[in-house]
Amino acid sequence: MGAVKLAGLTKQTIDRKPGGIRASGMMPPITRRHKRNNPEYCEPAMTIDRPNLRIAALLVAMVLLFAGCASVNLESHVAENANEALDVAASETDRKEAHRYLLGAADRFQNRNQHRDARTLLQSSQFDGADEETANQLILLSMASATALEDARWARDIASEITPEHFLNYEQNLISRAAKLQADTYQLADDNLAAAVTLILLAEADPDADTQSVHDAIWQNLKETSDSELSDKEGRAIGYEAQGWLELAGILREPGTNLDEQGRMIRSWQNNWPDHPAAETPPAELQLIASLAETRPERITLAVPLSGPLASAGAAIRDGFFAAYYEDQSADREKISIQVVDTSDNDFPQLYEELANENQDLIVGPLEKDSLASLSDMDSLPVPVLGLNYLPADASVPSGLYQFGLSAEDEARQIADRMTAEGVKQVLVLIPAGDWGDRLEKALLERLNQNEGVALDIERYFREDNLRAVTADLLGINVSRDRAIEVERTAGINVEFEPRRRQDADGIVMVAEPTIARQFKPLFAFYFGGNLPVYSPSMVYEGNPDPSRDRDLNGVTFTDTPWILAEDNQFRSVVKEAMPDLKGQLGRLFAMGSDAWTLSKRLPLLRQVEGATIEGQTGDLTMTPEGSIHREQMWARFRNGTPERLPALEKSSGTEIQEVTEILPQE
Repeated sequence: MGAVKLAGLTKQTIDRKPGGIRASGMMPPITRRHKRNNPEYCEPAMTIDRPNLRIAALLVAMVLLFAGCASVNLESHVAENANEALDVAASETDRKEAHRYLLGAADRFQNRNQHRDARTLLQSSQFDGADEETANQLILLSMASATALEDARWARDIASEITPEHFLNYEQNLISRAAKLQADTYQLADDNLAAAVTLILLAEADPDADTQSVHDAIWQNLKETSDSELSDKEGRAIGYEAQGWLELAGILREPGTNLDEQGRMIRSWQNNWPDHPAAETPPAELQLIASLAETRPERITLAVPLSGPLASAGAAIRDGFFAAYYEDQSADREKISIQVVDTSDNDFPQLYEELANENQDLIVGPLEKDSLASLSDMDSLPVPVLGLNYLPADASVPSGLYQFGLSAEDEARQIADRMTAEGVKQVLVLIPAGDWGDRLEKALLERLNQNEGVALDIERYFREDNLRAVTADLLGINVSRDRAIEVERTAGINVEFEPRRRQDADGIVMVAEPTIARQFKPLFAFYFGGNLPVYSPSMVYEGNPDPSRDRDLNGVTFTDTPWILAEDNQFRSVVKEAMPDLKGQLGRLFAMGSDAWTLSKRLPLLRQVEGATIEGQTGDLTMTPEGSIHREQMWARFRNGTPERLPALEKSSGTEIQEVTEILPQE
């Protein structure tokens, strides 16, 4: 303190002038006028008392010192950063005042969106030994910054210090905010059950809370709770409201229940729990499930190409659609009417107008991108359309249009996320030349950029290219060779040369069909890149185990549909027995047709309930607010020529769903 305060004192409280030093607030120095040395004039001799002089000097020094070391006014001091605030608080002898100052400074930092500065203060050891009131304020501010920063580790530390009832420690006007921050903190700490219980207690404690939004949040947290946690907690007596919620969540997890059965279960639960708050105000998702059976479309047109270049794709989608329809025990076949229309030779806007005049409830299709794009000129569609493709990114989306397909861009984004999760930040990329490759490259680079990754080099290739040369260029072998040649030319001597690949790459993205991929993978090892992890989309796998041919793909990590990778897929087993020739890409399109039937019944559910997900044959299906459906696929890695399933990635709360722009099949 001394050095800093003395520096301030010298600048602010000492006035240096010729003839002496004057401290602020003291009398000005006396001006002494000496008479001329005149022998006729004589003054009495002055007696100097040296001890008294030393005491006077000491007193002056003490006045100056205490003037410089006066305490900072904590109430008015505004720190510009965390370190300044910590220094000021450390100089305060009254620790309660110091704590109050630090809490106020953290609050100001939060209001200015300086949550990192707030975190530095709130995690400071200066709060050690704080009283209960200070500790509660510290927890409240900490939850606000932990959730703003999405700091999961900090959230887990906070969650370990509190119970779901903790928010009740605050005054009534803070209870709602504290409970919501607490629930968000539990979610960030991966304790969704505690988040749900917190919100259940909030619904009881705050009569002014928005009941519908609180119930929706409770339900979303219960959905994210594992079966084991739910069943363990369900058997305990934890209060009427919580017990009712847990029973509701449990009955809807029973395997094999279809939409109609779930609706009946919800209504039965309401009858058994008539006084429960959720019986009067069910979560919006459950309201939709209960009503979907009454509002599902009954007159459906499946519009797909059944002739021309896309005939096989259209036929596979058609077969998948009807297979799922006949497998669906909840479908009322006496009420539902499905007609199939070949779109290959039709003007789709005219066809749509004809179908709308026939009072159809839903049109599934078209598959052709141009046909779907023709609908973007309309502001709204009187008959909803579940398109089997995606509009261009810059096209307007009319009201009533939903978009679904096997998007290669979705797979590219999932590859980028997988690499990031596994610490692969700097990658080399192989992508086929052409428009399809352009779209995939764009999606990959955008997500890599979001994840703070980088593509060091991108090689675009044609099937007929020299793949050895393509691989050598990708791994920087040719650069190494050219450098050696230049040295020989400059030095005029022969140089022993051993080529080396570039050393800055963490992994490789290989977008290639199986016959090409089986050539690229051994070439990576030949050119000294065999230790680099390789990631691919689903096109790298033909869809049926072929160990003798796929041994060259050992180590390749790829994403694919549940239709291909799910081990216990009963639907696939039944279909494969009836249709043994259904393989590879046609199998994936068959799965897409199956999901189109499932989606036809649940489009309002995905559209209206945030976070709603459907487990489909092509992946976990979600929908953007614009009606674009995305898929989250499974993961596998080749071992001994056979794909082995990998665990799913943990979903990040900060990852946003991005818009898709295209679908396969490639034409």
